[in-house]
Amino acid sequence: MYHVVLFDLDGTLTDPGEGITNSVAYALKKYGIGVSDKRELHKFIGPPLHESFEMYYGFSKEQAKEAVEYYREYYRETGIFENFVYQGMEDTLKILKDSGRKLAVATSKPELFAKEILEHFHLETYFEYVAGANMDGTRTKKDEVISYALDALKLSGAYPDGTGDVVMVGDREHDILGAAKVGLSSIGVLYGYGSREELTAAGALYLARKPEDIWKYISAGNGPS
Repeated sequence: MYHVVLFDLDGTLTDPGEGITNSVAYALKKYGIGVSDKRELHKFIGPPLHESFEMYYGFSKEQAKEAVEYYREYYRETGIFENFVYQGMEDTLKILKDSGRKLAVATSKPELFAKEILEHFHLETYFEYVAGANMDGTRTKKDEVISYALDALKLSGAYPDGTGDVVMVGDREHDILGAAKVGLSSIGVLYGYGSREELTAAGALYLARKPEDIWKYISAGNGPS
């Protein structure tokens, strides 16, 4: 079925939970906000950071921009490596690449950080392109990042009706909705930070319980699990 596969990074390729929540907690502390249970901050994993600071803590746009800079103080030195690759993911990437598929990353994380993470875990060789956000807070919405990835792969506008052979893989509704906005189908992964209900409601075509299921669905086109 699909010959081009776009992957989200956080919650899809790697589990960044510890690093992201520690970084958010560090930023919130600058505003006198304490967090007793860092699991409350899992909602920050996936969406653009500035939007989450605005949504969940009522920050103004200016405060949210400042909070992202505080977040990066911790993240760029420590949080970026408080992270691990999901079991079975590298094997899945290898199978996909060996089958002749073209792989790319489409993440709302700054592109600079995304490349650093992939290099740290020796995953960069699997991907034709790594598309991410700009450090200035632009190109953070998932449909913008996906469009940017398609442009880089010279596929922009190739599948306007969604029937082409490009698929987006991600763990949050933003991945699924972003894919739909640019006319692509999507696979939701259940091992990340989005629930079955969230992914189904957003319109994920398939659901993968583990990384190995991604290959199964792409190669055989089986229905949702």
